Amino acid sequence: MLRIARKEFAGFFSSPIAFIFLGAFLAVTLFVFFWVEKFFSRNIADVRPLFEWMPLLLIFLGAAITMRMWSEERRAGTLEFLLTTPAKNYQLVLGKFLACLSLVIVALLLTLPLPLTVSVLGPLDWGPVFGGYIATLFLAAAYVAIGLFISARSVNQIISLILTVGVCGIFYLLGSDALTSLFGNRTSEFLKLLGSGSRFDSITRGVIDLRDLYYYLSLVGVFLTLNVYILEWLRWAGNTRNANHRLWGMVTGLLVINFLAANLWLAPMNNVRTDVTQGNIYSISNATRNHLAQLREPMLIRGYFSAQTHPLLAPLVPRLRDLLEEYAVAGEGRLRVEFIDPLAHPELEQEANEKYAIRPVPFQFASKYQSSVVNSYFNILIQYGDQYEVLDFTDLIDVKAQSETSLDVDLRNPEYDLTQAIKKVLYAYQGAGDLFENIFHPVNFKGYISSNDKLPDVLKSLRKDLDAILSELAERSGGKLSIENRDPDADGGALAEQLEAEFGFRPMAAGLFDANTFWFYLTLEGGERLIQVPLPEEFDKAGLERSIQAALKRFSKGFLKTIALHTPAPTMTQFGMAPSDERFNWLRDALTEEHNLTTTDLINGQVPDDADLLLLVSPENLVAKQLFAVDQFLMRGGTVVIATSPFETDSSQGTLAIRQHQSGLDEWLGHHGIEFKPQLVLDPQNAAFPIPVDREIGGFVVRETQMVNYPYFVDIRSHGMAQENGITAGLNQMTLTWPSPINVDQEKNPARQIIRLLESSDEAWTSDNLNIQPDYNTHAQYGFPIGEEQGKQLLSVLVEGRFDSFFKDKPSPLTAAEEETDADIDDMATGETEQNEQEETEPEPTISRLIDRSPESSRIILFASNTFLADDILNLATTGLGTRYLNPVELIENAVDWSLEDRDLLEIRGRAQFSRTLNPQVHETQVFWEYLNYGLALLGLLLIWLIRWQINKQTRLRYAVILGTAE
Repeated sequence: MLRIARKEFAGFFSSPIAFIFLGAFLAVTLFVFFWVEKFFSRNIADVRPLFEWMPLLLIFLGAAITMRMWSEERRAGTLEFLLTTPAKNYQLVLGKFLACLSLVIVALLLTLPLPLTVSVLGPLDWGPVFGGYIATLFLAAAYVAIGLFISARSVNQIISLILTVGVCGIFYLLGSDALTSLFGNRTSEFLKLLGSGSRFDSITRGVIDLRDLYYYLSLVGVFLTLNVYILEWLRWAGNTRNANHRLWGMVTGLLVINFLAANLWLAPMNNVRTDVTQGNIYSISNATRNHLAQLREPMLIRGYFSAQTHPLLAPLVPRLRDLLEEYAVAGEGRLRVEFIDPLAHPELEQEANEKYAIRPVPFQFASKYQSSVVNSYFNILIQYGDQYEVLDFTDLIDVKAQSETSLDVDLRNPEYDLTQAIKKVLYAYQGAGDLFENIFHPVNFKGYISSNDKLPDVLKSLRKDLDAILSELAERSGGKLSIENRDPDADGGALAEQLEAEFGFRPMAAGLFDANTFWFYLTLEGGERLIQVPLPEEFDKAGLERSIQAALKRFSKGFLKTIALHTPAPTMTQFGMAPSDERFNWLRDALTEEHNLTTTDLINGQVPDDADLLLLVSPENLVAKQLFAVDQFLMRGGTVVIATSPFETDSSQGTLAIRQHQSGLDEWLGHHGIEFKPQLVLDPQNAAFPIPVDREIGGFVVRETQMVNYPYFVDIRSHGMAQENGITAGLNQMTLTWPSPINVDQEKNPARQIIRLLESSDEAWTSDNLNIQPDYNTHAQYGFPIGEEQGKQLLSVLVEGRFDSFFKDKPSPLTAAEEETDADIDDMATGETEQNEQEETEPEPTISRLIDRSPESSRIILFASNTFLADDILNLATTGLGTRYLNPVELIENAVDWSLEDRDLLEIRGRAQFSRTLNPQVHETQVFWEYLNYGLALLGLLLIWLIRWQINKQTRLRYAVILGTAE
């Protein structure tokens, strides 16, 4: 068999056949990769274009190399000689099969420069590359087997070529979208199981499924078996049929049936696959399994998919079905998965419409035959108890615009979307249940409270409410909550000194000039964590109970966390007051999906009592009371995430400009050793930005918008990220717009942990010039002059540890504001004062409660940009990439989850299909890389020719020695 394979393989290269085959294959492959699929325009670091057309290319190329294998033997009359040799028929068939497959392998080896090039240009995931080559090899084997069988049946090579193309084309069309779109989901899924191209797509994603591989092997087995039978049939053709002939037919039929039947046997097996992608993005993660393990009651996941849907959505249904079936297996009986077509079940459709507000969506699409509108369901319901969440197609898919008329639709990150919804309904259901069910360790309440004779009247009643609340919680806790109250003044002040040294607690006062001081601090300790309970703003029992419950929930993983979001105050426009938080709708929507989100203006000097994290996005002109709220939240051990810088964009005059921005946080950050340099960072590693460009055509000046590299859009890659930190998990690219450099004073942060989260490239520079319009006439390369000093600039930092309050040894802004208000009241006119006295009720006193020092768990996370989270910037990036750009939002989500130690979803997030973008400098050298691959292909062909020439030379020399004619 091997001798036959070597002989046939050498025969390819003894004539121009092999070089024509290889040259045509490489030319078509490179043309498709760079021109048809527009690799550089896609801006994605993958080799999907290499394998996108492979099922079609292999049909013609496989037919071309097999058409002569048996047809030429029959035409030349050498088949009879072969059949009379001692070689068995199966050895002849396998020898020719290996020779043809070896030629395909050589062709595939010549394409290796493409993935190597892509790996240089961007972060390539080698898993799908490996899967793509495996799929190509198995598909080629199937086509070669088909071609050999047809060649054995025909004397004419051209007829063999045409028939092979036809048969292979039928196998490809069976699973193609052109055919499956004509049928419902069930029928189309069955056809995809028969299609050679649809199986191929599954493997090239990076999921090597034994069922897909065996499908190709079964085709190889069937057609090679038929090939052997045809040769045997040719041996005794024309003779009278006898028992031996019938035995051959029966054995061949049994082999063919068994090869095919094994596909049916393997079909129900969902666990015979391996995910070779980086991060195993198509496998159920441990985070998902952990959430499913928390189920105490059956959960229902129901997919509403119409039989007729948009052609671009139809291929996604089987993948969602497979994924949900894996969820059912991982749920170990606690999860029930259903799939229904609402149009076929009117009662379930009515329930979906009325109870879950699930309604069909009209999709308009056009084929070459007709233009039509189809009303289709594409929804997933997740229900647990009385809580439910619905995902529609907009929550599940990503759309990549390949061109003006071509769209690439794929699942965005289905496991993350599904697990996020499961987590939301699970936590919402548990939130209405027992508070202590998901607290697995003892929690100790410690109250540092003065005796009643020292407390103001409002706190005396609050102390009684506190005792009642704690008694009820201790009874419900089943022994998990212990209570301890101590008076810091009772032991001569030793405890007071300890509290001030460890936690920064200081005695409180009822007013700025009140000499009577007291203690009223509440803490919860457990699991090596200490959480300070804030006093309610109204000093009421309900508010105190909410504060304690919010603190207890921070010890549990069974509740949604609450984020307090602060955005700039509303601004006045020509149309009236415009809420500034509308600039950050993408961020708000993303945070709402996974957390409880509350908006706060901080003007009362307090962060909402139930807040677990404070997020400040582009804060502006914070006053003392707002700054006090931020400061004291940090002092209580909270995490403050800030996105700000000294500059803000301004487009009010119709042109893009930059202006100085006053956040009100500069002194506060400087107190903690964090400062902004009053400059902007420019980086040659940057993202594109649309600018108007004038172009002269026939004497007319035409203004058009072009995407150009813009140094103020700093493009940060993996080498500029803190990879060991979970905040950047799953992200390999981030764009910060108009950032400023951060400077961290190490002397003010000697014992704190400092992590440099994001940094620019080594070639970045800074500028204090407020002109941000590029001038490519003067500075052709970047549009701006390059600074003299270049180097890495810190653009995001995490500082964790103990912090001293900015208001230490200063009067509290809350009590100061109260005194100012009293003074204003005293200055009012007499008549107005009398009128107020009639309506006046005694106001609640303001308690001067100042924490001097934070615990070790306090964190400041700073991002040096006001605009990188704004909707218009994200829309701009989306336009340039052709798909939704959510990396900045995902970065904030990572920071939130990491800070709240709710990190289960960090390993799932960031698995978006289109996140692997090319390096920004690639587009400047794309012609070089394209022609480099053309050159390497020609070099590979030349190398093969030289090897073959050398082999032929050695062969001629051996014959010359035998014949005695060698010199």
